[in-house]
Amino acid sequence: MPKDFYDVIIIGGGTSGIFAGYELSKLVPGADILILEQGNDVYYRECPIIAGKTPACVKCVNCGVMNGFGGAGAFSDGKYNFTTRFGGWLSDYLDEEYIMQLIEYIDSINVEFGATEKRFSTETDEAREIARSALGYDLHLLSASVKHLGTENNRVILTRLSDYLKNRIELLCNTAVEKISKSKNGYSLTINDGRVFSCKYLVAAPGRSGAEWFSSQCRNLGLSLINNQVDIGVRVELPAIVFKHITDVVYESKFLYRTKQYGDIVRTFCMNPYGYVVSENVDGIITVNGHSYTDKKLRSENTNFALLVSNRFTQPFKEPYQYGKRIASLSNMLGGGVLVQRFGDLIKGKRTNEHRLSQCFTKPTLKATPGDLSLVLTKRHLDNIIEMIRVLDYIAPGTANYDTLLYGVEVKFYSSRLQLTDELETKLKNFFAIGDGAGITRGLSQAAASGVHAARIIAERLKNASA
Repeated sequence: MPKDFYDVIIIGGGTSGIFAGYELSKLVPGADILILEQGNDVYYRECPIIAGKTPACVKCVNCGVMNGFGGAGAFSDGKYNFTTRFGGWLSDYLDEEYIMQLIEYIDSINVEFGATEKRFSTETDEAREIARSALGYDLHLLSASVKHLGTENNRVILTRLSDYLKNRIELLCNTAVEKISKSKNGYSLTINDGRVFSCKYLVAAPGRSGAEWFSSQCRNLGLSLINNQVDIGVRVELPAIVFKHITDVVYESKFLYRTKQYGDIVRTFCMNPYGYVVSENVDGIITVNGHSYTDKKLRSENTNFALLVSNRFTQPFKEPYQYGKRIASLSNMLGGGVLVQRFGDLIKGKRTNEHRLSQCFTKPTLKATPGDLSLVLTKRHLDNIIEMIRVLDYIAPGTANYDTLLYGVEVKFYSSRLQLTDELETKLKNFFAIGDGAGITRGLSQAAASGVHAARIIAERLKNASA
C-alpha cells in the first residue's frame, strides 16, 4: 500500500531508474523506496504493431514502445556497449576507469538475470582490418565491445528484474508525475490522479519520452539548462548480406564521418542485423527506430541502422527537443506517420509511391507511407546523409543501391542538460538527475551506470544520517 512519505522516490522506470532502484535496495535494504512509472508494468506492455494487430501506428495515448517498466529500452534489441567513447557524457562528471567499472558491474547484474556472456569486439584482427579499410575513405570505426541481448531476451531480463524489485521496493505503474515541488522535508510530487507523494531524496530518471516534461519542471524550479545536440536523420534498410562481413565481426558498427560539403558529423547508430524497422510515439509524434532478435527463427532478411546528423546550436536557441519534434511532425503531416523512400528515387528527385515500392528488391519490414523525404528534412541534412551513404558504399558495396530504403524521420531526443555535480546532483540538495531524459546519457550502458552511481551517493547519505 503506497505511503505519503519515502526516503527516496525515483521518477521513471526505465533503465537508469531500474538500476538506481536495484542498487539502493541492495545497499540500504531497510529504506522506503518508490519508483513512479507513467506507463504499464512490463507484463502488460504491448505495441499493436509488434503484436500484429495493426500494420501502422495507431497513436496510442501512452505509447507501449516508449513508456512502461523498462523504458524505451524494453522494445530495443538490448545492445550494451562497453565504452566511454559514445553512449553519453558521463565522462564529463566521472573518471573513465570508474565508468567502465560501473558498466562491467551492470553487465554482471544482467548476466545474473539471464543475459548472454557473448561479446563482439573491435579489438580482433578482423575488426582491425575493417577499421583500416574504412579509414581509407575517412570513415572512423569507434572502438568498443558490445553485447547483444536480443529484443526477446531483453524483455525476459526486464521481467525478472521487475519481479526482483517488487519484493524489495514499491513500484507504481500508470502513475505520471505532473509537478515537482520543493517541500519542508525535501520534495513533493503531484500525481495525475491528484495524490501527493513526498520524499527526502529525489531521483529524476524521466527517459527519452519524459525529456521535454522534465525540462519544463527544471525551469519551474529555477534550475538552469545547457543545450544538448539534436540528432536527426533516417533509418536505412537494406539486404543483410550487404553488411554481413562487418556485422558478423563487430555486430554493431559505429562509423563517424565528417562530410566534405559542410564539415558536419554523420554517424551510423543502432545497427540491427537481420532486424526490423519499427515506429514509436514520442508525445504524439511518430518517429522511426529499429530492433533485432537473437533467435534465428525470428530474424528478417534485412539489416537496418540509423544515419544521424548531429547539430549543436548556440544562443538564442534553447529548445533542441522542440526542433526535432517539428521536423518529425512534417513527416507525420505528409504521411500520417513514418515516410519511406527508395534511395534511387531520392537521388533522382522522385517521390516513391506504392507502385515503385512494390517493385523494390528490398522488402520493407515496416508498413510506412511511400513519399518524398526532401519535403521533410532540410537540404543540409539530406546532403549529409546522401554523402554518407555513398561513402559507406565503398566498404559495404550495395549500400548506395537504388532500392536501399530510407525511413524518416529518426530523431534522438536529448533533454537540455542540467548543471550537475560529479555526484549527478542538481543545485537543489538531494535532487539527482540520471539517464537519457536528463541529457547526460544516450544509451543503455551509461544510463544504467548513472543510476547506480547516484544510488551509491544516496545510500551513503542515508547510512550516515542513521548512524
